[in-house]
Amino acid sequence: MILLDHQRSRNRSPERSWVEKCLGCTCLQLFWPRVVVRKWLNISANSSDYSADSDDSIHDSVGPEASCYWPNESRLEDKNEDYVQSDPNGAFPRSRRRKSETFRAQYIDTKELRVSVNTWNVGGELPPEDLNINDWINTDYPSDIYVIGFQEIIPLNAGNILGSEDNSPIPIWENIIRETLNKIKPIKTKCKCYSDPSSPSRFKPYDTEDEVMIESGHECEDEIVNHIGKNRLEKLDLDSIMHQKISKYVRIVSKQMVGVFVTIWVSRSLKKHIKNVHVSTVGVGAMGYIGNKGSISVSMSIYETNFCFICTHLTSGEREVDAIKRNADVDEIHKRTNFNSMLKIALPKSIKDHERIIWFGDLNYRINLSYEETRDLIFKNDWPKLLESDQLTWELKKGGVFDGWKEGTLNFPPTYKYEQNSDKYNGEDSIVGRRNPAWCDRVLSFGKGIRQESYKRGEIRLSDHRPVSASYMIEVEVLSLRKLQNVFA
Repeated sequence: MILLDHQRSRNRSPERSWVEKCLGCTCLQLFWPRVVVRKWLNISANSSDYSADSDDSIHDSVGPEASCYWPNESRLEDKNEDYVQSDPNGAFPRSRRRKSETFRAQYIDTKELRVSVNTWNVGGELPPEDLNINDWINTDYPSDIYVIGFQEIIPLNAGNILGSEDNSPIPIWENIIRETLNKIKPIKTKCKCYSDPSSPSRFKPYDTEDEVMIESGHECEDEIVNHIGKNRLEKLDLDSIMHQKISKYVRIVSKQMVGVFVTIWVSRSLKKHIKNVHVSTVGVGAMGYIGNKGSISVSMSIYETNFCFICTHLTSGEREVDAIKRNADVDEIHKRTNFNSMLKIALPKSIKDHERIIWFGDLNYRINLSYEETRDLIFKNDWPKLLESDQLTWELKKGGVFDGWKEGTLNFPPTYKYEQNSDKYNGEDSIVGRRNPAWCDRVLSFGKGIRQESYKRGEIRLSDHRPVSASYMIEVEVLSLRKLQNVFA
């Protein structure tokens, strides 16, 4: 009887999608390796399928502002529901949520973090190892977090789209980013530590100019323990350790999907306050699933606030049907982006479950003017007039797929399409292969507590796109142990 009931329940289950059928198809797996099939259908093994710097020298620890796992209820307003759904923990009435917010205010402080978000379609071009990207990622004003997204990091030819993943450019780009970030000179003070009595050092001391530079306001001992590890610290002399050169930024996420690549770097002192990092990829390209177009989304909690960064490459083209497809891409990304689906704790599951959201990349929205009209307005630097015909500006105003999203003021020329290694737009010298200039490369934000400080483009000529960067001051909630003690006193 139990077996019969089980069989009936299987018969009542909904029909499997074509994706699931393809994965289980023996004939498909006979001709192509499973890894290629998974790539075609854009299926990741789990939400922790990404690379990051090793934790051997980056230890999480509980500092003066410790992180806690209070169930974060989304503060994004739901206009149609009287309950806030946070399955699997059930739904909470609005009145109960308001009481929770009042209680949280008794032990939560706020602070601002500087976040730099950067995007560039590199057109499949391999960079020289000495490429200078300072003009792009704005190293003059050091950020706490650098989010860097690429599109077409490899050429989008049939072999790269349908074959196994080509990740050969990734180490080159990451080395350029690491070198650039570690040359940043923030306002620092030297931290001197003394061992009394000092122990004989078994190591040759480094030059004094390589002394560790510790952020003002952070305890020297905490920084060294975080970097070296308690077990190793017991065996080493603290004075010699202080002369070791510690990188200022560490990589917490790197993820590639065909030509889309996102990498996130944070200041070393912030690393211990970042938890619950998860990644979700959505392919919307060929067959609606292959990742030549689509998104890589990264979810994380910074202190007590949930962040989501979405790096995207949407459908290209200047036709009206292409604009419709771009909007459909955005809808699909929202529907199919999924974090923490198997976890039994109240963490964000979808993009809009987060409190601070940044959407960036080659969104590919175009300008609905003729080539001649567009070039004339560019020549006059008449950006407001040009924006009146910008497709994404329309979407932001009319409340379409980007309803509620915000973008900084565009006061720079369109970023696409340039001739290679030139400041000339494609088509200036010949109508062959002409593309109408457009602001394809954009950065948008959603949520409260986000204040944009800058929005600019770089002038690197490597590809037919110019890179774009946006800098934000973003408010985060920080657990105050002092306040918490007062609450329970």
